[in-house]
Amino acid sequence: MPKLKTRKSAAKRFRASGSGKIMRRQTHRSHLLEHKSAARKRRLAGTVVVNERDADNIHLMLPYL
Repeated sequence: MPKLKTRKSAAKRFRASGSGKIMRRQTHRSHLLEHKSAARKRRLAGTVVVNERDADNIHLMLPYL
């Protein structure tokens, strides 16, 4: 069997947690940060688990994740 290709755009956006769940960055943290409160920016700083409905699609894009 030939090797499967990884979608490089997805590889830059998603990582696997230690337990194998797919993690992503929070949105709304890249620009226009002046008017957002410090608490809101702290809340957006971490990573979150991808929704289970999207996980199967991401697994197809990242076959070796």
